[in-house]
Amino acid sequence: MIQTLQEAVPLLTAQDDLVLGLPIAAVLAQRFRLPTVDPAEFPEMVRIQIEKALPFSPDEVTTDFELIEQNETESIISAVAVRNAQLAEIAAPLLEGGYIPRQVTVYAAQRASTYAPKGNALFIYPEGEALVSAVTENGKVSLARTLDGAAPEQLRMELPQLALSAELQGISASFSNVLLDETCYELRDTVQAILASPTRQRGSQLARRGEWRRRLLWAGGAYAGLLFLGLAFLAFIDFEIGSLDRRIARDAPQTAFVRAAEANWKALAPAIDSRYYPVENLLHLFESLPSPDVRITTYSQSARQISVDGESSSAALAYQFIDKVKKNRELQVFQFDMAAPRILPNNHAQFRLEGKPR
Repeated sequence: MIQTLQEAVPLLTAQDDLVLGLPIAAVLAQRFRLPTVDPAEFPEMVRIQIEKALPFSPDEVTTDFELIEQNETESIISAVAVRNAQLAEIAAPLLEGGYIPRQVTVYAAQRASTYAPKGNALFIYPEGEALVSAVTENGKVSLARTLDGAAPEQLRMELPQLALSAELQGISASFSNVLLDETCYELRDTVQAILASPTRQRGSQLARRGEWRRRLLWAGGAYAGLLFLGLAFLAFIDFEIGSLDRRIARDAPQTAFVRAAEANWKALAPAIDSRYYPVENLLHLFESLPSPDVRITTYSQSARQISVDGESSSAALAYQFIDKVKKNRELQVFQFDMAAPRILPNNHAQFRLEGKPR
């Protein structure tokens, strides 16, 4: 009978073991595949990957992650982020009543850890006026989708697409557990029919076929539009060619001089612009080293490109180095990128940075 968190607060006591479960609509969930590294460095690597994926500043959000699966070479994690302002708004009734939750989690993850701690599972439950379908792996949320209603027709359309999305992310759509909230009991037969093996395969095929049909229709329409625009453009070009030829012939001496001057300036730019001096750039790179355990082994600079090879005692230090290089004001004229470091047998990491002018 309790509809809101405000109504629940008067029923709490100081001895209650309180866990706050956030709705799916309030969080950003992401599933990552990362190389397996030293456990002490793993959280730092995950933090960097989460910050890259977030559309907000790291100071605006609270993040955490759970390990779904791990082997010697690869780790699969479930990362969740919530904006601090939204978290404060949700938890306000508890904090105003003097209650601090022991744990803040996602409702779907809390249910999954209790009822499906192993294997793949599908949870279907209501959140307000919407219906949530969440896929979990070993008790962690991997994929979730919110439906605007609970009509059987909508489930027949959405669940096969959810299974297809799971398969495209490498998640098995053969759910060992399907858990339906008791308030959605009237959907039991519909869900069971949709997820029956032959039906699910046909649903996935129909969803895949429908997706390809939509793509082909869009491609055909785009091709026809481009063809029409191309013909119109060619007609316009034919009309303008005569006028342009006369202008080119008239302005040829001036344009030749301008092009020659531009080529000379471009050729001289690396020599007269201090931002491209190799010694200056190498100095700024050394200023960006986060630790003596990070060493630059090879530095190469051409007229318009920088290449840096190095080795660090850990992959996390390599990521810290590229982060500091990108933030160095003296190196902002270049855009630096780094591929994933190569882990050596001694757990050191070899890395390569490449910088190109913006």
